[in-house]
Amino acid sequence: MEFDIEHQKKVFGLVGRDISYSFSKNHFTEKFKSLGLEDFRYDNFDIPDISELPEILKTPDLGGLNVTIPYKEDVMPHLDLLSEKAKKVGAVNAIRFTKTGKSKGYNTDVYGFKQALLPLLQPHHTRALILGTGGASKAVAYALNKLGIFYTFVSREDKPGMIDYNRINATTFDNYQIVINCTPLGTHPNISECPPLPYEYFTDKHIAFDLVYNPSETEFMKRAAQHGAVAKNGYEMLVFQAEKAWRIWNR
Repeated sequence: MEFDIEHQKKVFGLVGRDISYSFSKNHFTEKFKSLGLEDFRYDNFDIPDISELPEILKTPDLGGLNVTIPYKEDVMPHLDLLSEKAKKVGAVNAIRFTKTGKSKGYNTDVYGFKQALLPLLQPHHTRALILGTGGASKAVAYALNKLGIFYTFVSREDKPGMIDYNRINATTFDNYQIVINCTPLGTHPNISECPPLPYEYFTDKHIAFDLVYNPSETEFMKRAAQHGAVAKNGYEMLVFQAEKAWRIWNR
């Protein structure tokens, strides 16, 4: 796909907290290099609070932004416009700027997760547990719904519409064949952490999908794989969602 980049703005970036490990900065820096876009750069906008977003939006030559933990939901009221999908999901992870200078929020996590999960799916994969209730989990739920896969949220507390970890047992694993970690548990440097599950109930009929990508094999993935589960990290999802964001910025 070719883009009319002659008149594009030249600064892109990631908005988040504690994002020095960022996938996005390396990914887009390499992308700009490979496309010969020498005047393009990608910055990390590491902010302690979303209230600092208006200052970031004033950055000269700003062409587009990615948004990560913990601001995928908090960012929404600060934007001028939202795509229909972002509204339905209730989370934003990409921002573009219209020709009139307005900021518009999109969700590319839905696309990224769907594309990464599809190659793993078998006919018996009909129900999923979503671990966590943040912005990423909302995108995962939206994607699962589009794929016709029933899902249940798992939280640390028993709340309406979700279950807590204490209620997960052998019967749960019989009924749910996909388990998706949407929490940051296990992310570098805390690589020994993992969601509190009875991992002995994973089987070769299960998928253990972790949105964490650093380390490449998380403790969650390792424990599930020991019992035969197909385990996948979030790297491919990130690549898919990043490329979708790039296409959106270059519309």
